[in-house]
Amino acid sequence: MCNIQKNMTMTRVLSVPSAKAPFERTTIERRELRPDDVLIDIKFCGICHSDIHNAFDEWGGGKFPMVPGHEIAGIVVAVGSEVTKFAVGDRVGVGCFVDSCGECEYCLNGEEQFCTKGVINTYNDEDYDGNLTYGGYSQKIVVKEDFVVRIPDALDLDVAAPLLCAGITTYSPLKHWNIGPGKKVAIVGMGGLGHVAIQFAHAMGAEVTVLSRSMDKKSEALSFGADHYFATSNPATFSELAGRFDLMLNTVSANLDVDAYLSLLRVDGTLVNVGAPAEPDQYHVFSLIMGRRSIAGSLVGGIRETQEMLDFAAQHGITPKIEVISADQVDEAYQRVLRSDVRYRFVIDISTL
Repeated sequence: MCNIQKNMTMTRVLSVPSAKAPFERTTIERRELRPDDVLIDIKFCGICHSDIHNAFDEWGGGKFPMVPGHEIAGIVVAVGSEVTKFAVGDRVGVGCFVDSCGECEYCLNGEEQFCTKGVINTYNDEDYDGNLTYGGYSQKIVVKEDFVVRIPDALDLDVAAPLLCAGITTYSPLKHWNIGPGKKVAIVGMGGLGHVAIQFAHAMGAEVTVLSRSMDKKSEALSFGADHYFATSNPATFSELAGRFDLMLNTVSANLDVDAYLSLLRVDGTLVNVGAPAEPDQYHVFSLIMGRRSIAGSLVGGIRETQEMLDFAAQHGITPKIEVISADQVDEAYQRVLRSDVRYRFVIDISTL
């Protein structure tokens, strides 16, 4: 099936004109469909903490006006003349990036996020032609078919949206570090990333422990599949759990006492960071040397692995717990994320835009 859009597509968006400014409703032009493009009618877009970091320009390099959003779920409404993977009416998603060179060793290995030419982020970036990219706080988006994934029928579009970032961000390191039966995994943080990580680690067969600041979320953590739950505000936690974990997945965007957390790892254990605080972490190298421990990071996953993650989530009934909001509530939602006042992921209903 081919339904080619011949002209630029005007689309309504939520845009932030400058760092920390309130969102404004405006319109932008999406490019004319190229032969390998699909046009997606966006139904839902999740709010990621990285949206806030970028909109507030906390990481630097903000390109304004900015249209955030890289947790996109919608329906294909038009396809280019050479598109073979999708047809009008398909349920699809777009995650954190929308292009890569396709030729380097990492792209050829299905790890486009590490493209040596530089992966093109879904928003706050420039594509290879020098045009700014605008994200999913938008009614429509045009994306190359190779950077679109299929959303299984078992996943509703609103709960599928956060999986395009929060899902792949947590699934990818768990898979890379071979998490499965017999492995002991600690999830640091019980937020938008953490509550999804618990579900994936549990479904993979690991023994899962949650480390959160307080005991407030214990019952929910257990309902997501955690086996144990400890409050990091209790100093006894660190002595009780010393040397226990094969892998610790740090999902929080605040700086930790890295040495204290490293002490919880077994010999050859790894602390993997997927949260990204604005300020540098510090640690003593002896925390690594004495247990042959490692500190690592993980950056989402490639398109092939993202599709695998969605299929795995559908098979095992893994769904983020979400609060659907209107376009008028995004500024408030940002402040609530900063106060940790969300259980556990905001998703924008784009029909309200």
